[in-house]
Amino acid sequence: MDIQSIKNRFGIMGNSPALNYALQVAVQVSNTDLTVLIMGESGVGKEAFSSIIHTLSARKHNPFIAVNCGAIPEGTIDSELFGHEKGSFTGAVDGRKGYFETVNGGTIFLDEIGELPLGTQARLLRVLEAGEYIRVGSSKVQKTDVRVIAATNKDLLELVHQGRFRQDLYYRLSTVPIRVPALHERKEDIHLLFRKFAVDFAEKYKTAPVQLDDDAKGMLITYPWPGNVRELKNIAEQISVLSQDKNVTAKDLAKFLPVVSSNRLPVLAHSNGIGSSQEFANEREILYKLFFDMKKDVTELKKMFLEVLQNPNLAAQNPAFLNELKELKNHENVQSLYNVPQTMQAAQPVLVHNDIHAHEEVEESLNIMDKEKELIIKALKKHRSKRKDAALDLGISERTLYRKLKEYDIEE
Repeated sequence: MDIQSIKNRFGIMGNSPALNYALQVAVQVSNTDLTVLIMGESGVGKEAFSSIIHTLSARKHNPFIAVNCGAIPEGTIDSELFGHEKGSFTGAVDGRKGYFETVNGGTIFLDEIGELPLGTQARLLRVLEAGEYIRVGSSKVQKTDVRVIAATNKDLLELVHQGRFRQDLYYRLSTVPIRVPALHERKEDIHLLFRKFAVDFAEKYKTAPVQLDDDAKGMLITYPWPGNVRELKNIAEQISVLSQDKNVTAKDLAKFLPVVSSNRLPVLAHSNGIGSSQEFANEREILYKLFFDMKKDVTELKKMFLEVLQNPNLAAQNPAFLNELKELKNHENVQSLYNVPQTMQAAQPVLVHNDIHAHEEVEESLNIMDKEKELIIKALKKHRSKRKDAALDLGISERTLYRKLKEYDIEE
């Protein structure tokens, strides 16, 4: 089957060389039982490639299931994949078959494979290498014949270097890697896709499809599309519904395209003053940045307090100085630090009042784990142990919060 036939059959549009190559690899590997790793940003259509591989394989008449590894809580994912025995954990009132048992002979698509806990990764590796697994709470080894197709929008090698993904599993999964190009790498396909979505919407609701003028087309192509094809489809539908004129200009289109920052997370500055373009690897580094910023504010505040203590007439003689002192004290970072445990404050000078001029500097330890635990406990108390609300307040996912609760042995 040629590439154009594949596109027509599975509703894939575009003529990008990178897209055509990815489709060609998918077709060539489909008739084998090799494990495939599909890589690409969120929204590029990785699941469509898994469907292509299964449908063109000898397993096409057997079951196919897609599992989002990031959507299953860490405490239940082993049960979902491998099954469990009755009484193996609280709530296990009956035995249950896992996906590797129910899909035996077929294909399982593991999306967001980088979110798998390390323990589950070890179990998956055994399935890939020996076709064996053990139900949770059982000691009996069972066999399975399942083809695994995995997908990720993360750099798994970077996760390997961070100790969050098994190196042996990475090389076992990437027997045949397929990289699906991002939409900004397929500029020649952007307007083609937009027109397809606009026509589909118009046919569905019996209206005339919107048309873009040349300037609007140029704006559409230069937009970075961080949400890829999924975002493009949403924008096309928004314009089709909300646009007053079916002939859309660049000015009209600008109302629908969000402002996208090229760097969405804080970055650490190098000692030479040149800003780093690398995003933080995880939430702990963001906390480091926050506390370093707060340290600057607190240091300045203490310096000003010391000046007042050494010269009580300074504030009376200079009202502007007093206003500046009040303003700094009310600064958001300083106010936040008042709730930070002493273990988190980094090398802050502490005044010891033998007399007004005597003080000494006390080195305090910087322990980011203590602070992280403290913040999690406060968030849970604030939201009455509601994990979803606490995770939202902390700026992390509910799955990450669940992992932190286990890591720090926090009782809710």
